[in-house]
Amino acid sequence: MRNWTPTTYKTKNLSDYNRALKQRGSLSIWFDAEMAWEAKPSGHRGRQQTYSDAAIQARLTIKVLFGLPLRQTTGFVESLLELVGLD
Repeated sequence: MRNWTPTTYKTKNLSDYNRALKQRGSLSIWFDAEMAWEAKPSGHRGRQQTYSDAAIQARLTIKVLFGLPLRQTTGFVESLLELVGLD
């Protein structure tokens, strides 16, 4: 049996290849300025929710995407919101 050999490719246009590699590291995150981050009062007894369901879902999505612990995700999202000028 023959051993497997990896396929080799010759890059023809190095500037396009470098641009494509740089673009892989690009990150875009959109926050809706209209979205309510704070939860509305539920009217039930006990402690009220601090964040809305949409805010919790956004944080959990970022948590899974980057593989962060929950407290680090909270700090990361807060810093992103501060950068874009949202409360």
